[in-house]
Amino acid sequence: MSVNGEEKRKEHRPLALDGIKVLDLSRVLAGPWSAQVLADLGAEVLKIERPGTGDDTRHWGPPFLKAPDGITKDGAYFTCCNRNKRSVSLNFATPEGAEIVRAMARGADVLIENFKLGGLKKYGLDYESLRAENPALIYCSITGFSQTGPYAHRPGYDFVAQGMAGLMSITGPAEGKPGSEPTRAGVAICDLFTGMYAATSILAALHWRNTTGKGQHLDCALLASQVSMLANQGASFLISVETPGRIGNEHPTIVPYRVVAAENGHVIITCGNDDQYARLCTALGMEELIDDTRFRTNELRVINRTAIETIFEQTLAAWPRDALLTKLEAAGVPCAPINTIPEVFSDPQVQHMGMRVDLRREDGTRVPTIAYPVRMSDPPASYRSAPPALGADTETVLVRDLGLSPDQIAGLREKGIV
Repeated sequence: MSVNGEEKRKEHRPLALDGIKVLDLSRVLAGPWSAQVLADLGAEVLKIERPGTGDDTRHWGPPFLKAPDGITKDGAYFTCCNRNKRSVSLNFATPEGAEIVRAMARGADVLIENFKLGGLKKYGLDYESLRAENPALIYCSITGFSQTGPYAHRPGYDFVAQGMAGLMSITGPAEGKPGSEPTRAGVAICDLFTGMYAATSILAALHWRNTTGKGQHLDCALLASQVSMLANQGASFLISVETPGRIGNEHPTIVPYRVVAAENGHVIITCGNDDQYARLCTALGMEELIDDTRFRTNELRVINRTAIETIFEQTLAAWPRDALLTKLEAAGVPCAPINTIPEVFSDPQVQHMGMRVDLRREDGTRVPTIAYPVRMSDPPASYRSAPPALGADTETVLVRDLGLSPDQIAGLREKGIV
């Protein structure tokens, strides 16, 4: 799917969050991710960035974008979470810059920030200061460890949260297996969880404001988000008081539910109930395992995990990968290959769902992005503009929102404020 951002703005149709204005003071991933969710749903998001450098992720690479003239632009990390935003370069560490942000906040619905605890108070950009002038403001703070508590002062990073919140203790090969050590997820999953929780909470706060007229302060923490996302593993511990451990690609409470090695590749097999297990055994010509007293139910298969999985490992090692997938799919057994990232984007279903969206900046730079994943019938998510160049919208926003003149803006540039 290829979309020209400028053309889409001209063809604007009503969107779910039309009329909502968001100030995005966040950097890196969790905050920008939440702001992009709101932007995809129609909110106007103004990304406030440091003049000259901008968001840290603009410089994280390679790979980097390349403009039509061949000049290297922003890092791919930046483009993953800053679509549909306007970039305003502004140094709010100066009194003039801070006052401009305060003026913008008076007309904003939402402000998102991920500065260290109390970091914005010295600029008069903390929640209490801004609420005094805009009581309806929804102010979302994203930190590693919350606004209060014994760890509140600590800097927070995704990797730290994955470790402290227990995710790494249940991720990776089992003890004694090759490569056995606590393992982080392949993407910054705690940042992404927190960004999604932030976006969801902002939408709830907007609805509450529509009911009561009141804004509020949202305290979103990476640690809390990941503890919440322990899900069944956390619930299992709370009920059993037994410590979950690492079991590689196996499932703690479902068997078989794992990666198996075929003759020329790996296959994921997932049997979520006894009927699927029976279909797996039949498809493989192993009907005798269906009524084997060791394996008749999922509970028994979990208890006798080593025995049943050894049998499957030995049998499936002789099957060609694609032939095995075809056989199991025909039998109604949930299964899948393990795709590389290039294979993901060439997959027919992924292409059918339109998960790649190409946008263009005003200078012609093509920016490939990954689509909003939910297909909404009315109104759908919108792809209006590419992740912006640093400061691309500074003058437009300052003139439109604050009524500054070209001379005033030129004076701010001379001082390094914009």
